[in-house]
Amino acid sequence: MTTDTPAPTSIDEIAPKMHLKGVVKKIDLYGALVDIGVGRLGLLHISQISENHVKNVSDVLNEGDEIEVWVQEVDRQRGRIGLTMLQPPALTWGEIAVNNVYRGTVVRVEKFGAFVDIGAERPGLVHVSELAAGYVGNPSDVVNPGDEIDVKVIEVNRRKKQIDLSVRALEEPAVAAAPQEPEEELPTAMELALRQALEGSGFSVPSRQGKNKRRGKRGRRHEEREDIFLRTLQQHAKD
Repeated sequence: MTTDTPAPTSIDEIAPKMHLKGVVKKIDLYGALVDIGVGRLGLLHISQISENHVKNVSDVLNEGDEIEVWVQEVDRQRGRIGLTMLQPPALTWGEIAVNNVYRGTVVRVEKFGAFVDIGAERPGLVHVSELAAGYVGNPSDVVNPGDEIDVKVIEVNRRKKQIDLSVRALEEPAVAAAPQEPEEELPTAMELALRQALEGSGFSVPSRQGKNKRRGKRGRRHEEREDIFLRTLQQHAKD
């Protein structure tokens, strides 16, 4: 460990991002097994050895080498420990969520906005329209590289590794979430039985899918015609 915190002695005492020292015990094509002193060997995959491409593990590591690693993941149930020699960001993608607020540093200013380092793998973007509650013509009129500002996450795209941030969202009252679309109404057991009976007779019952989404007089008239048609089919089934 690089801090005064006592070194862990069991797998139950380690957690992701923990910084440890270990000894390479075995080298293989896929990576290396490392003893970090918890009674279980951790796996250091070849892709986690260096930011540069590593063709052979033995080109970089040897058995018996003392190395510094970070815990990448822990599966206590299976006794598996994933390690990395790449220092992880303060914030992982799984920790970043919409509405989270962070203190960040402006690292670059462009005409369209400012990039802010919040401790993630990549800086987030505060678009010029999100720099203040009022109009901002030039981002440089509001922020400069090196400025520390508070920002709020308004969108996260983990697949593209993009983070959209806002200063304006901190100044404005929270907006209520938009109402969700009503769920489709499922047919009743009687309707299903009727539909099966009529289909066997060569008739079909109109589906109710999307019925709740219709709006206005035109939609209501269409629903009324559907109901009349359904009642007619039901009467035909009785006859």
